[in-house]
Amino acid sequence: MKNPGQRINRIVLIVLIAGFVFSVKNAGAWGFYSHRVINRHAVFCLPPGMIGFYKKHIEYLTEHSIDPDKISRVDPDEAPRHYIDMEYFGTPDEIPVYWKDAVKKYGEDSLKSYGVLPWHISTMLFRLTEAFKEQDPYRIILLSARLGHYVADATMPLHTTRYYNGRLPEQRGIHAFWETRIPELFASNFEFFVGKAQYIENGQIKAWDLVKATHYQVDTVYAVYDELIKTFQSDRIYMYDTRGTVTQRNYSREFSEEFEKESKRMIERNMKIAVLNVASFWYTAWVNAGQPDLDKLLDKDVIKQLKKEQKELDDLWRTGNAKGRPNPEDE
Repeated sequence: MKNPGQRINRIVLIVLIAGFVFSVKNAGAWGFYSHRVINRHAVFCLPPGMIGFYKKHIEYLTEHSIDPDKISRVDPDEAPRHYIDMEYFGTPDEIPVYWKDAVKKYGEDSLKSYGVLPWHISTMLFRLTEAFKEQDPYRIILLSARLGHYVADATMPLHTTRYYNGRLPEQRGIHAFWETRIPELFASNFEFFVGKAQYIENGQIKAWDLVKATHYQVDTVYAVYDELIKTFQSDRIYMYDTRGTVTQRNYSREFSEEFEKESKRMIERNMKIAVLNVASFWYTAWVNAGQPDLDKLLDKDVIKQLKKEQKELDDLWRTGNAKGRPNPEDE
């Protein structure tokens, strides 16, 4: 008979590897579109030594870009990896760049309470680098999909503030509006030719550069939103969409388009930044590992291995509930 502890550890490992099966109550939920788009387009920014391997696994990298959001249903440590509430720590320039210095200044419990996103990006970069060194195709694609998610989160303003889903009750829903509604409506027309992946000299500093620049956009997000709420008639702000058997209120196309225009196409600009930086973090890990020959890994059927584990997750995920801060799209 297997040790119960071994069984629990195996389930946790499967959770972290295989992804997510939607729970019944969220079967019609919207969201996650942006992460899929960003990871998918990042593949085409890679150099010749990488693109063949990544294109082979592009469907996995696309679909499993959303795994970190869903892992938070079983892992209470996961949610803080997606954000950093800057206001709790002072101005962005006052926060230590490196984890050891931040722990010394604030304490580990405070950091985990208010978000560890930029530090976790650095951790994931290290893990992906090690996977490349070991030439482990299974871990390379899994960690690439996950790292892409966190880098994309760092380009989203509302992942850098305590007011992640509204400063006032009437602003509730702004998070999903920014990162899901507008991309779903317009991203098919966004221009994602952003150039080739660039080597990052210091992953930790780069992660901080991203969240700092993004945080300075928070006031603009709310200023544009509030002005539009005042100028639009209420019956032009919202509409009702039906998907399958689910009907829900959503922001109208007209209101969404006006927000993107008045914010100087902020969502498109930030998604392009995300695409380039996701590719650049992948590329940096590969270079730091010595640029291993990925063509030698092309005959490894790692996707089949992942799919075999998926069935064991179904029952577990059907009853999952968020263990930390919920994804605003999932509330």
